[in-house]
Amino acid sequence: MRKIIYLLTVLVAFTTCKEAEKAEVTDQPNIVFIITDDHAYQALSAYDDHLISTPNIDRIADEGMIFNKAYVTNSICSPSRAVALTGKFSHLNSVRDNLDVFDTIQITFPKLLQKAGYETAIYGKWHLKSEPKGFDYWEVLPDQGHYYHPEFLTMKGEIKEKGYVTNVITDKVINYLEKQRDSSKPFMLMYNHKAPHRQRWPSMHDLEDFKYKKIPIPETLFDEYKTKSKASKDAEMRISDHMALSADNKIAPEILERLNYDEFLDWYKGAYIERFNRLTETEQEQWQKVYGPINEDFLKNAPKGQALTLWKYQRYMEDYLGVIKSVDRNVGRLLDYLDENNLTENTMVVYTSDQGFYLGEHGWFDKRFMYEESFRTPLLIRYPKHIKAGSVNTDLVQNIDFASTVLDVAGIDIPEDMQGLSLKPLFNYNNKYWRDALYYHYYEYPGIHMVKRHFGIRTNRYKLIHFYYDIDEWELYDLKEDPQELNNLYNNPNYLEVQTKLHKKLKELRIKYLDNSDSLNQAYIDSDIKRLKALGWY
Repeated sequence: MRKIIYLLTVLVAFTTCKEAEKAEVTDQPNIVFIITDDHAYQALSAYDDHLISTPNIDRIADEGMIFNKAYVTNSICSPSRAVALTGKFSHLNSVRDNLDVFDTIQITFPKLLQKAGYETAIYGKWHLKSEPKGFDYWEVLPDQGHYYHPEFLTMKGEIKEKGYVTNVITDKVINYLEKQRDSSKPFMLMYNHKAPHRQRWPSMHDLEDFKYKKIPIPETLFDEYKTKSKASKDAEMRISDHMALSADNKIAPEILERLNYDEFLDWYKGAYIERFNRLTETEQEQWQKVYGPINEDFLKNAPKGQALTLWKYQRYMEDYLGVIKSVDRNVGRLLDYLDENNLTENTMVVYTSDQGFYLGEHGWFDKRFMYEESFRTPLLIRYPKHIKAGSVNTDLVQNIDFASTVLDVAGIDIPEDMQGLSLKPLFNYNNKYWRDALYYHYYEYPGIHMVKRHFGIRTNRYKLIHFYYDIDEWELYDLKEDPQELNNLYNNPNYLEVQTKLHKKLKELRIKYLDNSDSLNQAYIDSDIKRLKALGWY
C-alpha cells in the first residue's frame, strides 16, 4: 500500500511539473514580424499623411511605439532580410547584394527561437535564394513573386494560388494561426509582403483609389545634383529617364511603338505583357476599364520633356499607393484576428520594411543610396505588456537590431557575434547606453540602377558618405540645416572640425563592425563586371 501511495505521489508530482512547464512555455510572448518590401515611411500615415491614410498599420503605432529614426544597414532587398535574420552586417552574413545566396548554416533568430521551444513560420517574400531554415512551416514566393495568381515554394514543392498576392499571403498566415499552429507553444510568425515592390499592380479592389487624385509633387523632383558627387548623376533610377512607360506606368507596348517612344530597357515591354497575361479574362476586362482611358489619353497628348516626367510621377504614385492600400487592409485583418482570439496582449507585433524608398525625391524611384529616403525605414512595435500606447522613440536604431530584440523579448541569450542591440530597453525609454552613430554599406555596383558602392556614418545631426570602387568621392551633410541633403559640405572650411570628427568615428565603426571592404583594385572590378555580364545585369 505504501508503495502504491508513493507511486501515485510521484505521478502527481510529475504531472504537476509537466503542467507547470507547459504554462511557463505558453507564458512566453508570441512574435509577429511583418516585413513589407520598399514601403517608404513617407507613405505611412503614422509618419506623414499627405500621401495616403493607412489606419490599420497606424494602429500598431497608436497602440505601441513609433520609431522616428529607424534605418537599415544596406538599402536593398536580399541583404536587408539577411541582416534582420542574423543580426550581422552584410559583409559577415553572406549577402552583400541581390545576387548572393544566403548561407543557411549560420545562426539566425528563428533557429534560436525554435531551439528554445518556439514554433516558427514564414509566409510571403523570402528572396534569399536558398531554402528557408529554422522554420516549422514555410510557404514563400520564388524570387520576387507575382502580384496576381502567385506561385509559392513550400515544404512539399511548388504550388500556384488563385488571387491577389497580398490577400493570399494573409490567408495563409491566418490559416496557420487558426488551424496549423500548436497552441501549447509560443509562436514566431514572419508575415512578409511582396508589396509595394516594383512593378506595382494594384488589386482589383484598389484599381481606382488614386486615379483621380492629384499627388503632391516633391520639391526635389527636378534635382540637378549640383553639389553632389558623380554617383548621383550616374545612377539609373530617374523617373524622367529610367522609369518604364510599359511595365511601370502600364502603357501598352503598341501605343509606345505608334508614338516612337523608346524604353530604357526593351525587357520592360515583355514584362508588362507577361504580367497582363497572368490576369483572368474577367480581370483583364476590369483592368482595361481603368487603364484603357489612361492609355488613350497618353496616345492623344503624348507628353514630352518635363511634362512627361510629371505624368510618369503621377502614374507611378497612383499604383504605388494603390498596392499599399491592400497591405494596410490585410494588416488590419491580422490585427483583428489577434484581438478576436485573445492573442493581442501577449504578442509583440513588429511592422517594418526591408528599406525606405524614393517617391520622386531627387527625381528618383528606387532606393540604394544612403540619403534619408532610402536609408530610413518605417518601424512600429506593439507589445501591450511592455510598451505604453502612443509611445514615440527618437533614438538611432537599425535593422541590425531586430534579431537581438526578438531574442531578448523571448528571454533567449543573444549570441556574442550578433552586432545589433536589443531595442527592449527603449520600450521604457532607457537609452542610457545607446549608440550615437549608425554605419551603412552598399555594395551592388555595377548592377541594375548603377548606384555606386558607398559606406558612411550618420549621427543625430550629420552624415558622411564615401563613394568608392571606380570613383573616390566624399559627401557631408548637415541634416539640421539641410534635411533634403542638397548641399554637400565636404571640405567646406566651416565644417572641417565636424568632418575630422566624423572621419575618426567612421574609422572606429568600421573597426568595430569588422568591415574593411572598400577595394579599388581593377582586377576586382573586372571580375565583378564579368559576373554581372553573365547574368545579363551589365
